[in-house]
Amino acid sequence: MDVLHERCAALGIGKKDLKACVRTPNPSRRRSRRQEIRTFATMTNTLLELRDWLVAEKVTLVVMEATGDYWRPAFYLLEDCLNVILVNAAHAKGLPGRKTDVADAAWLCQLGECGLLKASFVPPEPVRHLRDLTRYRTSLTAERTREVKRLEKELEDAGIMGVSGRAMLAALIEGERDVHTLAGMAKARMRPKIPTLVEALTGNFGEHHAFLCRLHLERIDHLTEAIGELSARIEEEMLPFSRQLELLQTIPGVGQGVAEALIAETGGDMARFATAGHLASWAGVCPGHHESAGKRKSGRRRHRNRWLGAALGTAAMAASRTRETTYLGARYHRLAPRLGKKKALVALEHSILTAVWHMLTDDVAYQDLGGDYYATDGPRHRKRRRSPARGDRRGLVHDGPAPIPGEDPDHPLNRSGFGRDSII
Repeated sequence: MDVLHERCAALGIGKKDLKACVRTPNPSRRRSRRQEIRTFATMTNTLLELRDWLVAEKVTLVVMEATGDYWRPAFYLLEDCLNVILVNAAHAKGLPGRKTDVADAAWLCQLGECGLLKASFVPPEPVRHLRDLTRYRTSLTAERTREVKRLEKELEDAGIMGVSGRAMLAALIEGERDVHTLAGMAKARMRPKIPTLVEALTGNFGEHHAFLCRLHLERIDHLTEAIGELSARIEEEMLPFSRQLELLQTIPGVGQGVAEALIAETGGDMARFATAGHLASWAGVCPGHHESAGKRKSGRRRHRNRWLGAALGTAAMAASRTRETTYLGARYHRLAPRLGKKKALVALEHSILTAVWHMLTDDVAYQDLGGDYYATDGPRHRKRRRSPARGDRRGLVHDGPAPIPGEDPDHPLNRSGFGRDSII
């Protein structure tokens, strides 16, 4: 095959060391390649030696596989002075029977010099920092939710159900056991429920439960404080993306947290995705293709970014509850009976991500088609309008004169607004 990169290098990444293969033109033999493989440790000083060697060899392309998180130190150290690309390991599978680190590096280098590898998306440094913040906040939020559930289990074990007041719980931990005193701490809308609270607070809350509940509350408070600090830092990092953040929040189901996660995971720049379909495929929200011998097999989605998937899932679930008011809600309730709820949510994620691509590409706000889209102006009605011959075969074509707007408003054609020779 034709060699597109005369001086190419590939890195086989491991936890403790890496194999670096460099292929360059052979000075002694015409139209042949010279290959050299070296082993380097993954410490920073050794990686600097690797960088100096690649620069001295005048390498124009460095290829490495996305192996866990081991690729990050080498990639970040080399990207400033070399053309480095990260590739999906599934796109560069080694030959059978030759699975060694050295053979992998050599095979990766051969594929790279022939231009057979496609670069994966690696965001720039500011977006990487933003991504770290949003992901850590998501993890802490999930941990706080688990801690709240642990606290709820302790209250259930003590026979106390439905305690929602922080003051009541704090008094229980401090040793207060009088249910009437505890119920008297209710405020505002909980005051009329004092008799119910007296029954709910009657239980077997002992010293053991108080000790565990105190630990849970301290942990919840600590996590809440950390989440607040992360949110403040994320707001500062989001200042360059204020316009994109404003646009994304016009989508039904997309709040500030989801919008921040979408920007952090996609980079906020849609220029790297040729079409909305490319973005959906990269995000793993469209069906896969597996066809052989004329038969279509499994269409499972590809493995996707779980952080982006979680944000899209949150937005889709929120949008699915807006059946009467938004197009996304109507679309979910139209697809769910046929595909099932889970696949309908994935379809909604695809629609949201398609809208994101167009909005950020054209710098426009979201324009909702309405909750009655499928009932009044959906694809089924459009298909009937543009297929009069098909309607004629079914006996659905009206051959009379077109009604004049304003005359006989109760006429079926006037109500539908289809016009002459239209399907009613």
